Amino acid sequence: MNSNEVNIAIVGATGAAGGTALALLLERNHPADKITLMASERSAGRKLQYGDVELTVIHAKEEAFDGIDVALFAAGGMVSRRLAHKAVERGVFVIDKGSIFRMDPTIPLVVPEVNGDDIDWHPGIVSTPNCTSTPFVMVLDALRKLSAITAVTVATYQSVTGTGVAAKEELIEQFRTVLAGGKAEPNVYPHEIAFNVLPHVDDFLEDGYTKEEQKMLNESRKILHDENLLVSATCVRVPVEVSHSESVQIEFESSVSVADAKRVLDEYDGVIVVDDPSRNEYPMPLSATGRDEVLVGRIRKDIAHENGLVLWLACDNLRKGAALNALQIMDEALRRDAFKPAAQR
Repeated sequence: MNSNEVNIAIVGATGAAGGTALALLLERNHPADKITLMASERSAGRKLQYGDVELTVIHAKEEAFDGIDVALFAAGGMVSRRLAHKAVERGVFVIDKGSIFRMDPTIPLVVPEVNGDDIDWHPGIVSTPNCTSTPFVMVLDALRKLSAITAVTVATYQSVTGTGVAAKEELIEQFRTVLAGGKAEPNVYPHEIAFNVLPHVDDFLEDGYTKEEQKMLNESRKILHDENLLVSATCVRVPVEVSHSESVQIEFESSVSVADAKRVLDEYDGVIVVDDPSRNEYPMPLSATGRDEVLVGRIRKDIAHENGLVLWLACDNLRKGAALNALQIMDEALRRDAFKPAAQR
């Protein structure tokens, strides 16, 4: 099957990740008649522009998946729980953006550059990681070729579109209100996000970490096939519209030079080294937005740990952090002729 012959459904097409998936399909010139947009009953009938044509959103329900080859789910865990397996029963290859299937041992969690082989054993569903985990594991996968990684400390600086369209609208409205001399009223977040940072992404757990921080540990271990990897994360929401950044401190079993680190990162598919501080060149959310690659810079020896490196990365959370990774999973499954569950091949 040629990629342009694939019938693709986007579930959650009116959301931030779903809208980005549609934009990426347009960049690929995917035929409009091979795209089905799905969302809640409330959004059914809404029209979304796709190049020169308008596509009509339909209600995401079981029978809507007849004739679909691949469904990208980006509508939240409840929708995936209700419909993903039903879609598989109708012969659909499901790629799920949410967290509901990520730690299910029977379902692969995939970043194609890192563990594309895991697609071979899928049961009809492949999960795509959290938007902070994806660039994180790509960097770790590149660097562990130089020496085994023993521990990582990471702080994330996450844009509001990681929460969704409503959070982006709230940020913009709060900026306008505060600049006009008014008082911002939080709704999506527990505190004002404009001109502020919140060390709080997702719910807090009993150990003081948040679910988002726990995801970075659990998902990294699964994707990298390394149950001994230690990851301590602090996830922070910042007043940025698009693209997440991360400050990453990595401890290795043996010494790793900055030059070697830059070399293996620059050679890694999907990673670009942007690292010339003397010219003020380093990754930033603004420079990462709209790009498919993970930008990495500020690579330096860690003066607090003998075998450590410190670096900074930025990545578009809606593209590689979400929609692009899902489409790349589709591409890899197509290349492997692996749309059907492993038991049916």
